[in-house]
Amino acid sequence: MDKKISRLRRAIPTRRKITELRVHRLTVFRTNQHIYANIISPEGDRVLVSASTVETEVRQQLAGETGKGGNVAAATLVGKRVAEKAKAAGIELVAFDRSGFRYHGRVKALADAAREAGLKF
Repeated sequence: MDKKISRLRRAIPTRRKITELRVHRLTVFRTNQHIYANIISPEGDRVLVSASTVETEVRQQLAGETGKGGNVAAATLVGKRVAEKAKAAGIELVAFDRSGFRYHGRVKALADAAREAGLKF
């Protein structure tokens, strides 16, 4: 079993529980160079809000830093950005789906920044 399959197996119980709760889901996906955050509708059929280090506005803010998208500072910026967009869309309560990634480092920084910006988990 490789890393991707192991991660996806860890994600299944969380996603099953969130589906049961019928709330908006804040999902996180990370690669070595970027981090992505999406808020998905309770039905799971569409993305309502998204933010990532690939967006031009985020890239401009991270322009002077080394390791532009793959660090805690970038994850914090994405967390704040997704929370602001969610509040503008009228979403305040979400369930955090870490997608099988361990809750530390960039994933934790994104979650903490989203909480500080007013999103409730």
